[in-house]
Amino acid sequence: MIDLAINTDLTCKKLTGFIESEVARAGLERAVVGLSGGVDSALSCCLAVEALGPQNVLAVRMPYKTSARDTLEHAQWVIEKTAVQFLTVPITEMVDPLFERFPEASEIRRGNAMARARMIVLYDQSAAFRGLVVGTGNKTEILLGYTTLYGDSACALNPIGDLYKTQVRQLARAMGIPAEIIEKPPSAGLWAGQTDEGELGFTYEEVDRLLYLLVEKRYTPKECVEAGLAEDFVQRVIERMQRNYFKRVMPPIARLTDRVAEDDFQYPREWGT
Repeated sequence: MIDLAINTDLTCKKLTGFIESEVARAGLERAVVGLSGGVDSALSCCLAVEALGPQNVLAVRMPYKTSARDTLEHAQWVIEKTAVQFLTVPITEMVDPLFERFPEASEIRRGNAMARARMIVLYDQSAAFRGLVVGTGNKTEILLGYTTLYGDSACALNPIGDLYKTQVRQLARAMGIPAEIIEKPPSAGLWAGQTDEGELGFTYEEVDRLLYLLVEKRYTPKECVEAGLAEDFVQRVIERMQRNYFKRVMPPIARLTDRVAEDDFQYPREWGT
């Protein structure tokens, strides 16, 4: 009933083809990836290198002063494995002045600032390196809204956004990413001791099974419960998906004319060329 297994060879071929075609469509040959030391960014980086070649991919490490040491070490493993171009740009001096002004800021506010500071760096390097920013968010995070708007959710293309977290791990294993990176507790590294699953209140394995039923199989909440999932868990996840819907769409534009520069004004991307 719940089958999250993927054909890793075919998936890799599709995703590297996607990266190659989207970068070329923009008239470019290069890409920029934020490398955190986690499995998602490691996979996106490896796919980009496979698609474009290591000379055409820039991996950027962006540690904050509280970042765990192993994040840099694991990112370094990816750099050495792929022979990718790389930079290390600490963000501490970008973020700290803001919270000297607002010392009462919560961990969430501080974490959001870190995520957005990192995207400032990536888009600056996008201009300097002349490459598109490659996203590193998986389908589970996107559906749950477990992301920072204009932070880690920002990108020009996202090769792994239709892979659930458990599928990201499958593909990462197939591409030779070490178990130490794949199996460590997922963390955005936004504050000391922070983990994704601790903050969410459930594991990725648990929620991926539910999301698969809701999204891929189009089960109703009642059918999910009948399939053996706890009712309170089902309701909590659905409420989170609904609450964070705004993160999955472009900002709505108030309509004043017959043709809003949104859904009404859509042409093929080649229009005008």
